[in-house]
Amino acid sequence: MLKLYNTLSRKKEVFEPIKDKQVNMYSCGPTIYDFAHIGNFRAYVTADLLKRFLNYSGFKVKQVMNLTDVDDKTIRRSQEEKISLKELTKKYEKAFIEDIQTLNIIMPEVIPKATEHIKEMVALVKKLLEKGYAYRTGDGIYFSISRFKNYGRLAGLNLKKLKQTARMRKDNYEKEEAKDFALWKLWQPEDGAVYWQTEIGKGRPGWHIECSAMSMKYLGEHFDIHSGGVDLIFPHHQNEIAQSEAATGKKFVNFWVHNEWLFVDGKKMSKSLGNFYTLRDIIKKGFEPLALRYLFLTAHYRSQLNFTFENLESSQNAYERLKNIASELKDDKKTNKEYLKEFEDAMNDDLDTPKALKVLWELVRDEKAEGKFQTIKKIDDVLGLDLFKKEKIEVSNEIKKLVQEREKARGSKDWKLADKIREKIAKKGYCINDTSKGPVLTKN
Repeated sequence: MLKLYNTLSRKKEVFEPIKDKQVNMYSCGPTIYDFAHIGNFRAYVTADLLKRFLNYSGFKVKQVMNLTDVDDKTIRRSQEEKISLKELTKKYEKAFIEDIQTLNIIMPEVIPKATEHIKEMVALVKKLLEKGYAYRTGDGIYFSISRFKNYGRLAGLNLKKLKQTARMRKDNYEKEEAKDFALWKLWQPEDGAVYWQTEIGKGRPGWHIECSAMSMKYLGEHFDIHSGGVDLIFPHHQNEIAQSEAATGKKFVNFWVHNEWLFVDGKKMSKSLGNFYTLRDIIKKGFEPLALRYLFLTAHYRSQLNFTFENLESSQNAYERLKNIASELKDDKKTNKEYLKEFEDAMNDDLDTPKALKVLWELVRDEKAEGKFQTIKKIDDVLGLDLFKKEKIEVSNEIKKLVQEREKARGSKDWKLADKIREKIAKKGYCINDTSKGPVLTKN
């Protein structure tokens, strides 16, 4: 039986779906004003891993992942680039879809955009006004958190002790309390052409309302799982609970699943520190994208993970060894029940991927083990590493020459030169894997 750590209860609980064998799951997606960074992708891989294991365990999963295509950041960036909001978000939506496919993340069943669900958001805001949980000011409509019982439970906050943050102080002082959050923002000149004429006023939605409106539209007012990074627990997920439960009078979500931070060289990612990386940056440096996925699996999703290029290189080496071994296995049409049981036990214990990887390596190294091919295949269906994927590609003479030069450098143990050549090959759109049968090229 799968046990998941539930942020709401702060303990592991046996997972049971609301409807037998059907799991409804919402995953907070990106704000599409720029390329997603590798910290974002830890959250998306975690959600994908959970979905894959639920499928493996016999559940049918309906996953919804939103795209935030209107907010302060998207409006500001579109104005900076002197293009329409739609042009900007379309560009980064395309990039995001390409990136999740590159990381072998199964596409969510529904990927709704905020701008296409204004009607649902307006209806939800109207309901909150009618029930007395929301109120109007000169610049918008706000949710009164003091009127909602148990506000702060998800984040473990005491409402009376909740301090006023810098963001709260900057908000409009027409609000009843600085802590109240915006449901609907009335149009301001700095918004330019971005607004909707609605029954509740000319304007645009606040950040939190979109996830409540879209999740309830596609999954119902009460559903099984909501996932995201720990940075979203407060205020975003806490506010989702407040506005959703205030509107419906029902429990919003049964299980809240949050992954921990990804640090880079022991620090939070920041462009000013020069440690901000996208998936595309990783590929340009000559790394295979699924080596990053492997790195994510080496730490439990609820543990902080420190990213360095040294540990990414170690993950790439381990991943390439696994692929090489898998490519040489023969299918004996059997499964190894003992190893499969160990793997399932690890994953049933709150998705313990470090232990699951350990089981995989023990199986790989066990010379007496039968059913390796089929067992590894089943494990790989959950971990999503594409260990058995083979790609036939045509390469130019220039690339072939670079591969030969790299082999010579490796033969003379000039690892620095070999790495430089690998980066050159990566910049031309290829990833090189070293196997017992020689170097193998795949497309980035």
